[in-house]
Amino acid sequence: MLTCVIRYEIDPTRKDAFIQYAQNWGQAIPRCGAELIGYFAPHEGSSTLAYGIYNIASLAEYEAYRARLAADPLGQENYAFAQKEKFLLREDRTFLKLVSPLRKGIK
Repeated sequence: MLTCVIRYEIDPTRKDAFIQYAQNWGQAIPRCGAELIGYFAPHEGSSTLAYGIYNIASLAEYEAYRARLAADPLGQENYAFAQKEKFLLREDRTFLKLVSPLRKGIK
C-alpha cells in the first residue's frame, strides 16, 4: 500500500475555491478506486498550504486510477474548474510507504 500526499500551494484569497475543489475530489477519488484519507485546507498557521491524502495499492494501480479519474465526468469538471479559477499555485505529489507499526485502532 502506498500513500499519496499532494501538497498544494493555494492562493490564500481563494480558500473557498480550494474547499469546493476538495469536496469534489471527495466524491470522485473513491469512485475511481483510491482510498481517500482526506483533503485538508489551511486553518491556522500557513494560509497557503493545503493537502490531499489517499492510499493506493501500487504505482501500477495508480496509473489505472489516474486514467479512470481523467475519464470521470466530475474529475474532468474539477480539473477544468482549477484551471479556470487559478487558485492552485503549485502542486507536488509524494508517494510514501508506511514503515512503522500502526497504532492500535488505526487502519
